Amino acid sequence: MTSEPALLIVGHGTRDTTGVAGFHQLVELVRGRVPVPVAGGFIELSPPPLHEAVTELVGAGHNRLGVVPLVLVAAGHAKGDVPAALAREVGRHPGLTYRYGRPLGPHPTLLRLLDERLDAVLPRADRPGTTVVLVGRGSSDPDANAEHAKVARLYWEGSGLAGVEPAFVSLAEPGVPAALDRARRLGAGRVVVLPYFLFAGVLPSRVAAQAQAWAAEQPAVGQPAVEVRCAAVLGATPELADLVIERWHEALGGDIRMNCDTCLYRVALPGHEHRVGAAQHPHHHPDDPSHQHTPTHQHA
Repeated sequence: MTSEPALLIVGHGTRDTTGVAGFHQLVELVRGRVPVPVAGGFIELSPPPLHEAVTELVGAGHNRLGVVPLVLVAAGHAKGDVPAALAREVGRHPGLTYRYGRPLGPHPTLLRLLDERLDAVLPRADRPGTTVVLVGRGSSDPDANAEHAKVARLYWEGSGLAGVEPAFVSLAEPGVPAALDRARRLGAGRVVVLPYFLFAGVLPSRVAAQAQAWAAEQPAVGQPAVEVRCAAVLGATPELADLVIERWHEALGGDIRMNCDTCLYRVALPGHEHRVGAAQHPHHHPDDPSHQHTPTHQHA
């Protein structure tokens, strides 16, 4: 048995079965690439709950874990929900210790995967006349929304595209229709809506539906026609599995390089002063009967 800590992958959860399958596929890809036990669980909505994954590892004799939050930006899930759930597991399993990794992005691997998803719906020769609307989940955390805007700019640089506009499907502006309106006003004749999501789910489906509805309404509002194409989510790929392992190694080595200069739980950002030092509570999970808190998110 290796002396290295086991690898625990923590997902948010979704009611979409395809999205759940994508998560498990990624866990299997990671499992085949490291010499330690690997388990994955969700903080809400989908089985197995995080508690089952931790119990599986502890039951096999692994009391030291390297934990990777399977999220793209450092928002409330990575900053509060997952650490709170892990703190609960430490209380359940005396002697359990863990090192907590940082979110997956921004990272060149993710930019390359976005490029592949764009190539699947757009020939390279058409890039100069195309604007991309990069759509993220959206958050009440301004730090996370700013990070998404950073990813959009990083992706634009060197892409050969006419532009890349950041947008969000929930909790933040601009929404998908507003970003498409902006792209049209800036002269876009063709737009590719590129979802910045790991797996399928309710929200990525909503992104595509909003984009298609906007495209269908154009003749009715008398605006110049804009061609709209929709790309796929990032998905479970070997490259993404390698990135998870990279974050695991960072956590074990103590080199996570987390930027906390604009974290609303540490810094009094204008309009968010009341959230500094706010208490964090783990999500309710329907498959964890010992946790009876009220459910929070219902739309993932």
